[in-house]
Amino acid sequence: MQQAIIKSLKDIFSFSVLGFVAKIALLSFVLSWIVMWLFGGAITSLISQYLSFIPWEWVASSGVAVAKVLIAYMIFVAFNAILTSILIEPLIVKLSAKHYPELKVVGSPDIKRSIFLSIKTALIFFGLFLVSFPLTFVPLVGAVWMLWLWSILIKEPTIYDINSLFKLKDEKSLTTSKQSTIIAMIASGFNYIPVLNILSPVFAQIIFLHFIAKR
Repeated sequence: MQQAIIKSLKDIFSFSVLGFVAKIALLSFVLSWIVMWLFGGAITSLISQYLSFIPWEWVASSGVAVAKVLIAYMIFVAFNAILTSILIEPLIVKLSAKHYPELKVVGSPDIKRSIFLSIKTALIFFGLFLVSFPLTFVPLVGAVWMLWLWSILIKEPTIYDINSLFKLKDEKSLTTSKQSTIIAMIASGFNYIPVLNILSPVFAQIIFLHFIAKR
């Protein structure tokens, strides 16, 4: 796993990867803005009802503002992960040819399944996030919890995308392995770093490429 992380850190800051990341981030931002523009009022109303148990009005209003920003950010993170999963195949093929010329591309992810897995994991992520929202404010516990939630977004779609190209391992065993969860949580750590957060889903794809190719 350590070698996979080191190689991935070198790859992530190459011009081809950064160019791809910039395009995906811009598109994700635009889509997130559209969602908030269309449904911002409904989201605010939902949050207000969710926090109605707070007796102090100023605390509740502040909580609504903070929660709305967090939800907008989570929507961006979700779009970033989904679009990366759908569009990254040419970049992964290019990186595999660079690092593993003996590794032959024997398949391709089915676009319908990629979209299905991305939407499924996004819905699970948002469901768990909304239900456990107060937990995110607990020091340390909340930070680790968010890493795990973010890992849900990227783990299964990423493993499917990479393994569909090379057919190297059993997809189910990879998806359920503890190492895969740890790798996805490591990649999700970028979400805590301003600007670099846009690298998270691409970093996950690259690190899983190295992890699966060398297993």
